[in-house]
Amino acid sequence: MEEAIARRRASKVGVVVSDKADKTVVVRVDRIVRHKMYKRYVRTAAKFMAHDEKNEAKLGDTVEIVESRPLSARKRWRLRRIVKRGQGVAGALDTADLESA
Repeated sequence: MEEAIARRRASKVGVVVSDKADKTVVVRVDRIVRHKMYKRYVRTAAKFMAHDEKNEAKLGDTVEIVESRPLSARKRWRLRRIVKRGQGVAGALDTADLESA
């Protein structure tokens, strides 16, 4: 009998930047990467669409997402938990202002 392979799924922590779609949130994950040529550290951001079954994550919340099977054309992540509640729209705008500076 073949045994099921236990696989550790990838997870990421980011900030919810959109919760307009039903059962879906868009999460921005920031990383700090060292530039190959200039040896400086550069902040990069990526956006992931994640499945939120109960529509519990709101704009500005810090959430943890986990890898899953493809749920739609662009959704490959599920919401695992809400790490920290945000301040709503004002909290999301503050982080966007810091990123553009």
